[in-house]
Amino acid sequence: MLYVVLPIYWHEAGLTSLWQVGILLSVNRFVRLPLNPLIGWLYRKMPLRVGLVTAVLLGSLTTIGYGTLHGFAAWLVLRAVWGVAWSLLRMGGFLTVIAYSDDSNRGRWMGRYNGLSRIGSLFGMLLGGLLTPIFGLSAVAVAFGLIALAGLPSISIWMPKRSTAPGKADVKPRTASEDGAADQAGVWYKSAAVRKAIATGLILSMLQAILTATLSLVIESNYSGVQTLFGIALAGTALAGGLQAVRWTAEPLLASWFGRLSDGPRGRLPLFATALVASAAGFALMPWPLPFALWLAAVLLVMVAGTAVSTLMDALASDAARTASVIAVMTAYSVATDLGSAIGPAASYALAGWAGGLVPAYVGSAVIFGAIALWHWPRRKAKPFSAGTGASGGL
Repeated sequence: MLYVVLPIYWHEAGLTSLWQVGILLSVNRFVRLPLNPLIGWLYRKMPLRVGLVTAVLLGSLTTIGYGTLHGFAAWLVLRAVWGVAWSLLRMGGFLTVIAYSDDSNRGRWMGRYNGLSRIGSLFGMLLGGLLTPIFGLSAVAVAFGLIALAGLPSISIWMPKRSTAPGKADVKPRTASEDGAADQAGVWYKSAAVRKAIATGLILSMLQAILTATLSLVIESNYSGVQTLFGIALAGTALAGGLQAVRWTAEPLLASWFGRLSDGPRGRLPLFATALVASAAGFALMPWPLPFALWLAAVLLVMVAGTAVSTLMDALASDAARTASVIAVMTAYSVATDLGSAIGPAASYALAGWAGGLVPAYVGSAVIFGAIALWHWPRRKAKPFSAGTGASGGL
């Protein structure tokens, strides 16, 4: 909701400058950077459900705070506390999927997990974009904070009381062919597959954060006034929310489908590289004032490709973690993706202010997407990746 609403209604939050929006959309991720190792250590000591319940309570309180507190300083604290909540939630979700999946279905379950979590994004961005112009930011934020408490009975009903994070006994042993860079079984960071997954996750999370944080601003810059989406006339924030809602509506099905497809004999890499190329094409078109139908097609392409990229990247990281130390690798991966997500909004708004627009950020992102696709493109002489061969064979 904040990604759609705050770039337009920042005055209602008591902010005095647009640069504060970029800081607030990033600070929760910067806070998570030093916290993720601590969160990983805590999950070694406590049941998964304890971390998830704590995440829901903190998330609810901070969201209510968005509607009751005003000013940059207060929001800075709220966004930092939300970073703690999201670290607990994200790490707990990853570890739950890894604990209850294997090589034959990890992509499908990671896709299902990502897809279902996007339903929250669907309601957040759609309802936030539609209701904020009517009721105001404060009222919508308080309502969302109360709705967040619905996560508590879900955890109580479906999460086993004694469920714990996967430990060393759950880790698949490595072989020399799977990881020639690692010469000690306990030194996870020596794995070439792990290092590549972490680096890729950092860069991709940065690029995808740029889209989420600036979509409403792109619309406002190139298509000011009322536009029509599926026959409905929408203002800038509502159009941004509607576009994101289209993605989140399709994502529960698409993410699961992409994940299940990557579990097949061709593996994850061909589909992953193709999705990166599609993302590059869409990003290259988006910042320009094109005919609205063509621009809309580019946005939808980026969103579908983004679903595949996110799902497959998480699956690849999970594959790599299963050949090393699960909690250590997923902690490092979470730190990397949080760092990228933190850099994205702040860097894009800073670059937009310096260059006078978002074109350099989007075109530069397209080039980087293409470079990553080349880095991961399957080699003819390499053994095709499959879920059963481990992550290092594919990465």
